[in-house]
Amino acid sequence: MAETPQEKSKATEAGFQPLRKTSKESTSKDKLIEGSAWMTAGSILSRLLGAIYIIPWVIWFGSMSDEANALFAKGYNIYSFFLIAAIAGIPSAVAKQVAHYNTMNEFAVGQRLYKRGLLLSGATGIVCALVLYFGAPLFSNSDPNVVPTLHSLAWAVLIIPTMSLTRGFFQGYQEMAPSAISQFVEQLARVAYMLISAFIIMRVQHGNWVSAVSQSTFAAFIGAIGGIFVLFLYYLRHRSRLRELAENSKQELAIPTKQLYKEIIAQATPFIIIGSAITIFQLIDQFTFFNIMQQAFNYSTRLVNTLYAYFAFNSNKLVMIVVSLGSAMAITAVPMLSEAKTRGNKREINNQVTDALLLFSFFMIPSALGMAAIAQPLNTLFYHYDVIGTLVLELSAYVSIILGLFTVIAAIMQGISENVRAVGYFAIGTVVKFALQFPLVAYLGAMGPLISTAIGFAIVSGLILRHLNQEYGIGYRRMSKPFAGILVFSLIVFAVASVVVRVSYLFLDPYSKLIALLVCVLAACLGGFVYLYIALKTRLADMMLGDRVERIRRLLRIH
Repeated sequence: MAETPQEKSKATEAGFQPLRKTSKESTSKDKLIEGSAWMTAGSILSRLLGAIYIIPWVIWFGSMSDEANALFAKGYNIYSFFLIAAIAGIPSAVAKQVAHYNTMNEFAVGQRLYKRGLLLSGATGIVCALVLYFGAPLFSNSDPNVVPTLHSLAWAVLIIPTMSLTRGFFQGYQEMAPSAISQFVEQLARVAYMLISAFIIMRVQHGNWVSAVSQSTFAAFIGAIGGIFVLFLYYLRHRSRLRELAENSKQELAIPTKQLYKEIIAQATPFIIIGSAITIFQLIDQFTFFNIMQQAFNYSTRLVNTLYAYFAFNSNKLVMIVVSLGSAMAITAVPMLSEAKTRGNKREINNQVTDALLLFSFFMIPSALGMAAIAQPLNTLFYHYDVIGTLVLELSAYVSIILGLFTVIAAIMQGISENVRAVGYFAIGTVVKFALQFPLVAYLGAMGPLISTAIGFAIVSGLILRHLNQEYGIGYRRMSKPFAGILVFSLIVFAVASVVVRVSYLFLDPYSKLIALLVCVLAACLGGFVYLYIALKTRLADMMLGDRVERIRRLLRIH
């Protein structure tokens, strides 16, 4: 059935979702909130699963848990870099370009772009998997235990690029549900395999801990199979609608296949660097921390491994739950900004950037400060009672605000095609990270890498924000009042949660995991309720989320 002129015009308006065949019009802020809600839900649930498994996993590994965590982190950091190279920024680039062509009512071109991208991502996946598998000894940094871990991870590199590309395709249509649900299923399958294999090897067979870690990392491949299956079902569900959109698009652009590949590569290349920014900093830590610590302190290898696990795995696993809030909004913002850029609408870009920063602050700041407040019971619950581990987790929670901010504004730069400039700013931050790494690690030990990372990303973020303000203007005046409220309310949350933790541990056993769970739940629930109540009472939540919160206000009888 052919589209009406009204339907065609709506295809160019912010918030229109052609796959749903809906006549409802949405503002860009509505679209950002809805997309962020889906991506946040998927990301948070996935991260929670990826953190909760640690509790039994650590128990089953016993005294070798910290070394197992360190080995897991070493393998995953290298794997993450290869995975980003295999994905090559193609999903985000395809999402951006698909949104660009959809805005022009050239749906057929966007779909051709996706199909060509499948061939490209499949090829890069094969190449990178082979390099990772056969080059494992070269990337192990002289640690033989890392080699089998990298071998097990190479299998995931084969298929994850295709899965990520398909997520990017749906995101180009501003459909975030497929990505969110497939992400959750991927993590669920991965965690299930990890726990089953770890239990069998460590508890039933009383086997080698390195073999158990290798099976736990192989779980990434199992998870990827689950994730790509969900996306395949979504594609089948929307196949007829996609065909209809392609048939009824303008079809005025005749773009050769060679040019489509050029577009993908040109858009994707800067995404590789920006998309792997946090991983690059983690690799810098991995390949410098051990040498610096041994030179400065002459510690044993096992002790350095334990300290490395504190910040590279233990705290990182937990704070990435919070950082995922930022990445969820970042993914949502890219196709929307691309649409606004295509239309040349600077005012819309200004509004979207301002809304994204406010939404980020509304969720990220209280979450990070809340995690810092409950760092002691949280670290005890997931790992074991440890003063240094608690301090590292608390610092990591503060640093997560900077990491999340970078994730959001880097995605904004990509959405408005400022990729090269973003890469240049990141290069400056990397130089700063390198310059500060040795003195900070030598002086502060496990805290050093976190502080050098925070300073490096703070500089990059500051440069990006300055550029965005110069080119498009950021509504700092509009942001000032709600941001001040967010900051004050977040500090109240921090104070409430801190008091709960400190008072609880005046009477309760700090070494007990059960007590730690109770303290975490009590502090998090009380702090979260206080933030929700104040945000609703002062109408801050209405300013951030619109009329959606009215039902919650009525339910809680807040007037």
